[in-house]
Amino acid sequence: MADDIDTPDMPPADLSEPLRRALGERYLTYALSTIMHRALPDARDGLKPVHRRILYAMRELRLTSTGGFRKSAKISGDVMGNYHPHGDAAIYDAMARLAQDFNVRYPLVDGQGNFGNIDGDNPAASRYTEARMTAVAEAMLEGLNENAVDFRENYDGTLTEPAVLPAQFPNLLANGSSGIAVGMATNIPPHNIAELCDACIHLIKTPDARDDTLLNYVPGPDFPTGGVIVEPPENIATAYRTGRGSFRLRCRWEVEDLGRGQWQIVVTEIPYQVQKSKLIEKIAELIQTKKIPILGDVRDESADDVRMIIEPRSRSVDPEVLMGMLFRNCDLEVRFSLNMNVLIDGLTPKVCSMKEVLRAFLDHRQEVLIRRSTHRLEKIDHRLEVLEGFIVAFLNLDRVIDIIRYDEDPKAALMREDWGKSHVRAMDEADYVSPPPGEGELSEVQAEAILNMRLRSLRRLEEMELLREQSDLMEERAGLEDLLENPQLQWDSITAQLRETKKQFGKEYEGGARRTTFAEGAVIEEVPIEAMIDREPITVVCSQMGWVRAMTGHIDLTRELKFKDGDGPRFIFHAETTDRLLVFGSNGRFYTVSAANLPGGRGMGEPLRLMVDLPNEAEIVTILTHQAGRKLLVASNAGDGFIVPEDDVVAQTRSGKQVLNVRGDTRALVCKPVQGDSIAVVGENRKVLVFDLDELPEMGRGKGVRLQKYKDGGLCDATTFARTDGLSWLDPAGRTRTETELAEWTGKRASAGRMAPRGFPRDNKFT
Repeated sequence: MADDIDTPDMPPADLSEPLRRALGERYLTYALSTIMHRALPDARDGLKPVHRRILYAMRELRLTSTGGFRKSAKISGDVMGNYHPHGDAAIYDAMARLAQDFNVRYPLVDGQGNFGNIDGDNPAASRYTEARMTAVAEAMLEGLNENAVDFRENYDGTLTEPAVLPAQFPNLLANGSSGIAVGMATNIPPHNIAELCDACIHLIKTPDARDDTLLNYVPGPDFPTGGVIVEPPENIATAYRTGRGSFRLRCRWEVEDLGRGQWQIVVTEIPYQVQKSKLIEKIAELIQTKKIPILGDVRDESADDVRMIIEPRSRSVDPEVLMGMLFRNCDLEVRFSLNMNVLIDGLTPKVCSMKEVLRAFLDHRQEVLIRRSTHRLEKIDHRLEVLEGFIVAFLNLDRVIDIIRYDEDPKAALMREDWGKSHVRAMDEADYVSPPPGEGELSEVQAEAILNMRLRSLRRLEEMELLREQSDLMEERAGLEDLLENPQLQWDSITAQLRETKKQFGKEYEGGARRTTFAEGAVIEEVPIEAMIDREPITVVCSQMGWVRAMTGHIDLTRELKFKDGDGPRFIFHAETTDRLLVFGSNGRFYTVSAANLPGGRGMGEPLRLMVDLPNEAEIVTILTHQAGRKLLVASNAGDGFIVPEDDVVAQTRSGKQVLNVRGDTRALVCKPVQGDSIAVVGENRKVLVFDLDELPEMGRGKGVRLQKYKDGGLCDATTFARTDGLSWLDPAGRTRTETELAEWTGKRASAGRMAPRGFPRDNKFT
């Protein structure tokens, strides 16, 4: 008895299992469900279950392409209630996408109402819109009544639904597909039906055709929004051969002449799956941030078509350069990834080449043809059996009437009766030349058909019609038997069907012509900002509080300017719009600002801290224009410094570039261009030291070396000069004084120096 009792420390064996196995089994079940029933399309009809169920439900509602519309809420409700046990919002979103001609190359749903637009606006609620099938959807469903595919039970077992659709054309490639499963994804671009039909016909004629040969018929994707593919042909061939790759897709644009040398760029087609509203917002942001200085304005003049206007800043701009910069910085050029991961036979996920996908479709079409032909053969056999009974009835009409009139069980009597020569109605050979049927009894099907026959059919002309129908059916039956026995005849029939599909949905079909074209797209090279800016003189003004602006032209630097209350001038110098300004902060970082991006001089300007990430506790040490090849002297108030090449301090980001390392209370104090062969430094103790420039090392970043030795205080200023020209400074009266005899103050780097000469400024500044 003790063995049968479960102790608290030992749970029942059937309620416990290893966590690894429990999670593995449950996660695998979820993964398989996601892969097979949600994310990956079937290679045969190119549809996911939700799309297949939507089309089948619309067929059951008899929403043909020439019939009336029904409310979308009714359609999504039927799909949810009968076939797809998921949310109606998800079903309606899937149906709405099938109606969007900017998302689907060949829409399967004909929508009436607001089904969204290329700007990214959502469709109206399902109670406001109506829908029906398109002719393309009907072609996908043709043959369902003829046992073309298998049916399976729906989720609650009350109805049946098709496991796959017959699909007259390779819908997987025609409309494309995208989805994310567990551990795998798929992304297939749309293609042109006429080109796909040609490729299928070639594959039927040449089963061993190479993948590259199929590119003669299908050169690449055909997106519903058009555009221009600029991917090299060899990359396209590799993508279709391996099932993985990508395509560079650009907008379609042209230059529109406005007269008098003015022009603008008109974009008429944008890349696939790019929202026009967000694209315009991005271009407007580029204008606002002046990331593309030669870009002037953008506006949307679209109606039913796409018409985006891009204006240059000046007429001298090269349109190719402008579009090249836009291709680099916004979605006027995108890269569409190809990942042809599909379900083969609805079961096995596999990354396929284009040839494998087309082969899966053709094998499916062959199976559909065989099943439809077999179904038709069964129908013919049943009809021939009924016709044989009708002919017997006509040849023995009097006896049949007697049985029906007087027998209590006419059906059983008809089946018992021997319809041999004894009851054949005598007829003149001139009146009736057909031989009588063979002797024997009627089957149940034949007896039932005779009893259900209308009286109006008992006319002489009907006998001839029956015999003619029998002859036609026998001929059709012979043809079907030959078709089922001969694979070559099957492929000939499939070829004829493909040619008919190409004719139906090719160039003559609305929107059937190819929309996406091909062109050679050169690699877009980075264009320097300076090359895109008109060179104009400006005067840069920066106030004591850090408000900066650019005055037009080279104004008088002594001119009185307006500043905010409590503010005043600090830096003012001449520059040009093509210059880059170097801002050195007391935190030892260099920041780079384009002179073309400075605010105009009509107002008070803008804080420089909004343009770069200069901390609030850091002060602006100096602002100067960048000159390539020049060198700078940088030093801290602790008396440490070095020489740095100016090209090394140019920053590419708002956060700047750290050059002079400072810690604690130490701050950067000096940043001056190097001129001459000597360095002069002065400390807070008013001692001056002069030494050779060669004693100071050249570095890219660091703390530097000691310039002057101090007992108390620190560095006040430093400068470079040519020894032959002497050291200059402004005396208290504002006059320039030059000292050429500097032997008294000359020494080695890091020595203490001597007291400043008489007349040296009280602020201990050289300039």
